[in-house]
Amino acid sequence: MSLETKIDLHTQNGSSETESYKGKDFSSDQDVRWCPGCGDYTILKQVQNMMPKIGVNKEDIVFISGIGCAARFPYYMNTFGMHSIHGRAPAIATGLKVSRPELSVWIVTGDGDSLSIGGNHFMHLLRRNVNVNLLLFNNQIYGLTKGQYSPTTPEGSVFKSTPYGSIDHPVNPLALSLGSDGAFVARTMDRDPRHLQEMLIRANEHKGTSMLEIYQNCIVFNDGAFELFTDKKSRPRETIYLEQGKPLVFGDNEEKGVRLDGLKPKVVSLDDGSYSKEDLWIHDEQDNTKAYLLSRFFDQKESVDGLHLPRPFGVLYAIDRPCYDEGVRNQVEEVVQRKGVGDLDEILRGPETWTVK
Repeated sequence: MSLETKIDLHTQNGSSETESYKGKDFSSDQDVRWCPGCGDYTILKQVQNMMPKIGVNKEDIVFISGIGCAARFPYYMNTFGMHSIHGRAPAIATGLKVSRPELSVWIVTGDGDSLSIGGNHFMHLLRRNVNVNLLLFNNQIYGLTKGQYSPTTPEGSVFKSTPYGSIDHPVNPLALSLGSDGAFVARTMDRDPRHLQEMLIRANEHKGTSMLEIYQNCIVFNDGAFELFTDKKSRPRETIYLEQGKPLVFGDNEEKGVRLDGLKPKVVSLDDGSYSKEDLWIHDEQDNTKAYLLSRFFDQKESVDGLHLPRPFGVLYAIDRPCYDEGVRNQVEEVVQRKGVGDLDEILRGPETWTVK
């Protein structure tokens, strides 16, 4: 699909107009104030390039952020937006989506913002399944406050606040999302623009909370954290791209695969004739058990004959289930039909009075 998309805009009198958008139409007049080389630039560009494809008027798109480097995002989008408070973007986005269901609502957050002080709001957004899109920029560091370890920082990492190595067990964003009954859970990376844009489109197409983790490089305080997965030489051996209904294969020449031994994933070689693609794990986005196993691949320290599990990218899990915002509106309409429109003054006065002596 071309980046230029015809979008029908309905006017007040019921007729329609057509407006053409290009990626540059979603770029604001604000100077972008991220460090040169930051992965946020690539994510911003791909979001702007993707926006014309979703068929929504700019005035009906809202970006809401919390605190952190990623939270500057709304300033750079030529849409409506709000730079909110630390960790509370999901709560604000929920209220907006309930009251204005016609809007396309996007949450931009970082691993510190959403998984530390905002962990509670992150979890409840997912279990409620509010029809919004959440972009989780994960750089495994607090970049804005100059390099302290974050909830996703690997154990043993040495930073300013962990001079002898972090002893915290890190949060696994995908496993946490699945454990919170997230209906759409996916991962991509800043240095694979094509895949990033594909995942942004998939997230937008999903009805319900779409949680997209994006590996994002912090060039100043945690440069190269994801180099194994982003470098063109090592990427084929260290990553696996998930496709619905396709076997899990990877390697420079797709010579490796993943199969299940019961519920234990194992890497096998395909070039010695012992196994073929028909013997491998077939990806199913609606299988919660397999999605959870995939989310735990990066926790696996074991190897089989020198072969270790690759890091999965793509949609791990995607199912349809009722949305919280629709449920709230339906409930309100049902009560109004039964009881009529309420009188706020009457409710505040109440049926009883007290005499104070």
